[in-house]
Parts: sequence; C-alpha cells; structure tokens
Amino acid sequence: MLSPSLVAIAFAFCSASLSNAAPPTATPTQAVGKLPALGWNNYNAFGCNVGQTTILAQANQFISLGLKTAGYQYVNIDDCWALRSRDSSGRMVPDSSKWPNGISGLATQIHNLGLKLGIYSDAGTETCSGYPGSLGHEAIDAATFAGWGVDYLKYDNCFVPANWTDAKTPPGGDWYNSNSAIRYRQMTAALDQQSRPIQFNLCIWGQANVWEWGAKVGHSWRMTGDATAAWSFVTTAITSNAPHLSSVNFYSHNDMDMMEIGNGNLTIAEQRTHFAAWAMMKSPILLGTDLTKLSAQSLAIVKNAEILAFHQDPNIGTPAMQFKNSGSPTTSVPEYFAGKSSAGTHVFVINTGGSTSSRTLNFASVPGLGSGTFTVHDMWSGKDIGKFTNSYTFSLGSHDTAALRLK
Repeated sequence: MLSPSLVAIAFAFCSASLSNAAPPTATPTQAVGKLPALGWNNYNAFGCNVGQTTILAQANQFISLGLKTAGYQYVNIDDCWALRSRDSSGRMVPDSSKWPNGISGLATQIHNLGLKLGIYSDAGTETCSGYPGSLGHEAIDAATFAGWGVDYLKYDNCFVPANWTDAKTPPGGDWYNSNSAIRYRQMTAALDQQSRPIQFNLCIWGQANVWEWGAKVGHSWRMTGDATAAWSFVTTAITSNAPHLSSVNFYSHNDMDMMEIGNGNLTIAEQRTHFAAWAMMKSPILLGTDLTKLSAQSLAIVKNAEILAFHQDPNIGTPAMQFKNSGSPTTSVPEYFAGKSSAGTHVFVINTGGSTSSRTLNFASVPGLGSGTFTVHDMWSGKDIGKFTNSYTFSLGSHDTAALRLK
C-alpha cells in the first residue's frame, strides 16, 4: 500500500508530465536489463483466465522443472489483472477475486522462490482488454508497481487517443520525438523516480521505428504483432527482426514476442528453430505455455545450456547476424547467421524449406572466421562432430536449425 505522501508525489509528477514542459529524456535504469529477459508470461496459455493460484503453480514449475537453475527468473502477469476502475486515489486496484493476497502478497511469494514478478499495463487510456491504461497516470502507476515489489513491466500499445497518434513523418525526422516514443518516455521517467529498478518492455509492435530509439527508453521493445503457434509466425519474426539486429546489445533487445513452444502444432524441429532464433537474436525469451503440460522434448529445447549461454553471455552483448554463405541460394527468410560468444564463433543454419536438404557451410563465408581447419561442435547435443577443413557438409531436416560452434 502506498503512503499518502507517495501518492501526492506521484500525482504531482503526473501533473508535471502533462504540462507543456518538454517531453522527458530520462533513460532506463542499468541496474537491470543488461541481458535479455528469461522467464514466462501467462497470456499465450491462459489469456485473462489467470490468478494467484495459476501464477504460483507456474512459478513452482520453474523450480521442479529446473528452469530456475537454467536461468529463467521472471514470472509475468499479463492483461486483466486489475479492476475496471481506479480507486478514489487514482490507483489501479488488483481484482481481489483473482489476487486474494494482492499483487504485493504475490510478489513476496514469488520473491521467496528466488524469482521475479512482472506486471502489465498500457501506454493508452485502456489496456487491450479494456482495463485501466497508464497514459496520463504514469507516475502513480510506476510508484504503485514499485511499491508492490514488481520487477518487470510489459507496456502495451492499445487505445491510443487520436491526439497521441503519429504523423507519417516524425518531428525533425527523428522517431524518438514521435508521439509514440513520448508516450513510452513518460513511463521511463516515472520508473526512474522509483527506488526499485524495474525492467521496462515496450510492447509497441514494431511501430514508429522503435529499433532506432528503444534503447533510450526501455530495455526491450516488441518488433512484431502478437505471436501465434504457427510456423508462419516464426519465419515472419525472423524476417522482420533480421535487418535490425545492429540495435541489439547490452541493455538493448529487440523483442520477438512470447514463445509458443508447447502450444499448437509446432513440430519439434519448428520448436528448435523458434528457440534458436530467439536465442541467437538475443530476444527476451518468455515461455508462453502451461508449464505443467510441457513435454520432455520441449523442456529439453528451452533448457539447452549451450544455446542459453550464447543468449546470456555476460561479456558479449551482440547477437548472431545474417551472412551470405558462398554457394547457398538467397531465400526470402534468411537462413545463415553467425555471432561470437565467450566460447567462440557460433553459426546457426535454418532450413525454411519443406524437405530435408544438404547444406555446406563454407568457413571463409563466416564473418571473422576465415578458411582453415576447425572443430565443429553441435550445441544441441553438446558434442563435437569432428574436424573439418574449409567447409562442413551436413543434412538438415525441414524447418529445423543447426546450432554449431566452431573452434
């Protein structure tokens, strides 16, 4: 519960943000968000049918399935957690039928498991499901979330008033000065006023060239519309993100949306590509399935230690970037990516075709590698394949991804 003085400060800050003052230029905290987030979000599996019992059950699966040990830490609540109206002090109110101990009580339980709690709001007047949004309430909402012990904020993009929409060309040609960016900048400034660091995700759906300014405002930003459990979404996310990977580094991550591993009819090969693509591009990885039903095969994918080590490398923040492999045809969905980690050079090869194909990786094509003899290591199995000179030829199944380390 916020103190009356904190409420007064929040309202004062909110009033200032709505004045004619210049838009805030506060930058996101670097106390959190250096590496892409690892965790879980309820929406893909449960939608609005979520509450304390479900969240705690999923959090306990982090422990029993070994996800916490693998590095997963955020347990994130999505839309529909609040009542439809704010209280008399202007604060959001958790729905007590869903959260009998309140969000603060839930946060304590999550923290006692050694995990972190995320919450959801919207940079509009309402959330996508019609609950209170935070536009014009940034200060009091940021203070409320911090007071509850929240560690992560997903900030959506629904119900934007007409006066907050963007022109075709932003002021001065800089999308950081667009109305979209300013809506998110207001929450950045509000979060910066809190003593509790909160990781900030801009769920802006790839709009307003967010990859150009996102790092000035948040720790990660959505590059796509909402995920679906379909191969077409996986390839669309890869294609949409690939041209903008130069924006990715420490504290700066293109978000390809929540994972669909364990949902729908994705094959195991497609789930491997889904996971490998998010990991090699250093997108946040937020699992989006009912963890109590996750198969052993799917669990092994999302716990792969070597691919997670690339994703979470504490010394190298850049992702794998697409490259042209000599002799390989150009495809509409890029298939060849390479990047460095503390362990060496990594190459990821995707087969977007409908049948198994033979691939020859030419070492001279790999950025920073060159010709020569290298040991090829399979990151999926954790085993060396063998030594090869100048190239490595292998068979790759339809919709699967080879994850290799060369040393």
